[in-house]
Amino acid sequence: MLMIRAIIRPEKSSKVLKALFEAGYVAVTKIPVVGRGKQRGIKIGDITYDELPKEMLIIVIKDEDKDFAVNTIMEAARTEPKGAFGDGKIFVSPVDEAFTISRGSKEL
Repeated sequence: MLMIRAIIRPEKSSKVLKALFEAGYVAVTKIPVVGRGKQRGIKIGDITYDELPKEMLIIVIKDEDKDFAVNTIMEAARTEPKGAFGDGKIFVSPVDEAFTISRGSKEL
């Protein structure tokens, strides 16, 4: 199993969630977050905004679904055909174990 954490623009959240749902990934956790990327925030006049609002979406998938799930997120989260600064980042990491609390069972 793999965990995908996607940090995206808040205005793209519903589009990405819809794309994931239509692709068969119905279990998603959404968390509002703030942060900055390589561009170190946005400077408007004399003010620098370095804590920009984003959304973090978390899904756990089968290893073989990685490329499809990542591409689904990328296509829905991109603001322009080639993308733009601030569109976000996707992190993929292994999941060693997962348990369903209500059933007390281990997921495979």
